[in-house]
Amino acid sequence: MKSDRLLSIMLLLQTHGQLPAGALAERMEVSVRTIMRDVEALSAAGVPVYTTRGPQGGIALLPGFRTDVTGLTADEARALFVLLAGRAHADLGLGQAIGSALRKIMAALPAPHRPDADLTSRRILIDPARWRGRPSRPGADLAVLQQAVFTDRRLRLRYRHGRDSRVRSYTLDPYGLVSKADVWYLVADHRGEPQLFRADRTVSATVLDQPAQRRDGLELTDVWNTLRRRIDDIPAPVSVTVGVRREILARFLRIHEADLAPASDALRSAAEADSVDPERQLAEPERQLADPERQLVELRFRSLGAAEALLMFGADAEVLAPDELRQALARKAAEAATLYARQQ
Repeated sequence: MKSDRLLSIMLLLQTHGQLPAGALAERMEVSVRTIMRDVEALSAAGVPVYTTRGPQGGIALLPGFRTDVTGLTADEARALFVLLAGRAHADLGLGQAIGSALRKIMAALPAPHRPDADLTSRRILIDPARWRGRPSRPGADLAVLQQAVFTDRRLRLRYRHGRDSRVRSYTLDPYGLVSKADVWYLVADHRGEPQLFRADRTVSATVLDQPAQRRDGLELTDVWNTLRRRIDDIPAPVSVTVGVRREILARFLRIHEADLAPASDALRSAAEADSVDPERQLAEPERQLADPERQLVELRFRSLGAAEALLMFGADAEVLAPDELRQALARKAAEAATLYARQQ
């Protein structure tokens, strides 16, 4: 729409100062001729825009001109207030800055958008740090969970538990939704106690015609931090040393990022990279592998059973310690080999 394009041009000029007509045309995906007509329309509407000729010329606004019009739609305003977890900003030393920035944005929003934006900031949270497990589809009922969250209604949930696959029913008082490294969780009270529910394990969800009964003074971030610490603080007593082929090291680290022991923190950033420096060593010299094609990685698991997931890498990841895990993996590998040999 032309009105959207005019507003976009004005905001670009506010942000970047003078811009060539060709650059604006490329950004707007229109012709230079269309841009010049838009400039005339802005000028006719009272916007102090002007053009200068020559190699250094372009289109600009008069110095000091600013508009309070944000141009944000209701959905765009809500999107701005879907916050990263507070600790992500704190880690960067931006804890106070994010609050100040959002207050300024809130003040600039059109008045009708402010309630939705404020509610979104208190009901949706993004936490990029990965837990164990793989990302999953949110499921068709995520929209129903979101409806309960934004209308402050109780929720009737039929939920399949991961530990035993049994389906149980709950009446919940929701605080909000959290995306934990692409896995969506519902944060809610059940009988006054905080609990966490993975959205992809929802069998069915129904919004009830009853207001949510949240505990006084608590917001989503408060309850989420309590639940997150319960999981993060569970001790992982089983230490595992693995020799990983370098060609699959980046993938290995992405999958087992949550299992890295403190000794392996130097390689944590490689979990998000496409390649790993082959000269980087993470362990002390006496513990480095003789095989230059492998990298030593230290992991911690909550049980030997959980560590058996390392078998998925086959010969690309060799468990060096403890011996009892090596023996358990050898038994499982032998059982699998016998099974598939019998089927031939």
